[in-house]
Amino acid sequence: MNIDSQLSGYADRDDTSPILIIPYMWIGDFVRNHTVVRVLKQRWPNRPVDLLTTSLCAPLVDYMPGVRAGIVWDLPRGRLAVSRQFSLAKLLRGRNYGTALVLPRTWKAAIAPALAGIPERVGFVGEFRFGLINRWRWGEKKLPRFIDKNAALAQPDGAPLPPEWPVPQLRVPAEEIVRWRQVNGLSAGAAVALAPGSVGASKRWTYYPEAARLLVERGLEVWVVGGPAEKGLAQEIVAAGGAGVRDLTGNDLRNGVLAMAAAGVAISNDSGLMHIAAALGTPTMGIFGPTSPYLWAPLNGLAATVVQDRSVLSCQPCQSTICKMNDHRCMRDIAASEVVAIAQRVLGEVGARAET
Repeated sequence: MNIDSQLSGYADRDDTSPILIIPYMWIGDFVRNHTVVRVLKQRWPNRPVDLLTTSLCAPLVDYMPGVRAGIVWDLPRGRLAVSRQFSLAKLLRGRNYGTALVLPRTWKAAIAPALAGIPERVGFVGEFRFGLINRWRWGEKKLPRFIDKNAALAQPDGAPLPPEWPVPQLRVPAEEIVRWRQVNGLSAGAAVALAPGSVGASKRWTYYPEAARLLVERGLEVWVVGGPAEKGLAQEIVAAGGAGVRDLTGNDLRNGVLAMAAAGVAISNDSGLMHIAAALGTPTMGIFGPTSPYLWAPLNGLAATVVQDRSVLSCQPCQSTICKMNDHRCMRDIAASEVVAIAQRVLGEVGARAET
């Protein structure tokens, strides 16, 4: 049974009140929120869906089908910020939401929807949120993956998980990609986008400079994509690859979205940019070491999941942000030549499909 038929038996599809999603704000998690949007739109076709977002993630909303608006509101991570919560609640109250889905389990995430008086506030039991959440859901720990926990909140209470969730989608107009290439002085040819950053040093593959050099030697254009934290890595990669490598790192996530949309193939650590590239439909190679592809790879699927396969490491996957065992072998044993060979194969497959 697919999710469309699963939801068709419920009698709540004529409601027209808007829905607000309070999501996780890491970039990759924010992209995966689009699965939640798609489940809600299948359940309630006539209800507008809005997303609370940070300034960082706001550009993603522009490319998410089915999202009416992004409510940009930057709340500090480390403190409650009571006045900011009251101001947000006032804004939400004026938008007349009928339902709020509070995806994070934190007490702080549920404050503004409650203060705004949103009638239905759905979330899992967690952090003593009694009174803030009024549609409790149980059994979160039994759900196998992060996406299962989030998307289950968009289903009716007690509904079984579908065999497959709708995949996240980001859609960039072709003319916007053309303009972006022109503004950045980039050719119209296929390029390989490298995303060397990640949250946590252990998830970073260290051979991007060598891979860039090998790709350029094979006549390919290489773009380095990331935020300001990746500027140093980008400079190392440019130094290794020479004139065939462009540093496209910067402060605006929209630039990263457009780079991934324009690329012929993306090579990325387990990071937000990996999820962006996959949701755009760009053939994406995800390099995994300390994290599990089953738990954290995009639902969209990857053109290639690259892992260390020389030996079985007892510590893998450790899910740790810093390697504490085996001197980071889960990433060090993935050779640059191996990744480049896979990238060439993927590009060849894309070209063959384009010709048919």
